[in-house]
Amino acid sequence: MLRQSVRPLTTANRALTRSFSALAPRMGEGDTGAPRPGGIQSGDSFTRREAAQESMYIHEKEKEKLASLKRKIQEQQEHLNELDKHLEELSRNQGGEKN
Repeated sequence: MLRQSVRPLTTANRALTRSFSALAPRMGEGDTGAPRPGGIQSGDSFTRREAAQESMYIHEKEKEKLASLKRKIQEQQEHLNELDKHLEELSRNQGGEKN
């Protein structure tokens, strides 16, 4: 009885360990996936243009992030100024300063 319950588990286990792909990935001749020997400078015009577009995109995104951070800093500075004014009013009302 024990043997019958163990055996189906081992056959199911073998099926799970098999690869889902029947074919191994193959590369064409010369397709090693390695970068070119000269780097980006040796690339064709498409590679250079693509690299330029990518760096322009990154530059624009960084500019947007900087503008957003500057806006947040400005908002926080305004909020701090309002809090300072409020503290001054409270201290005047409580008799801290007689102006």
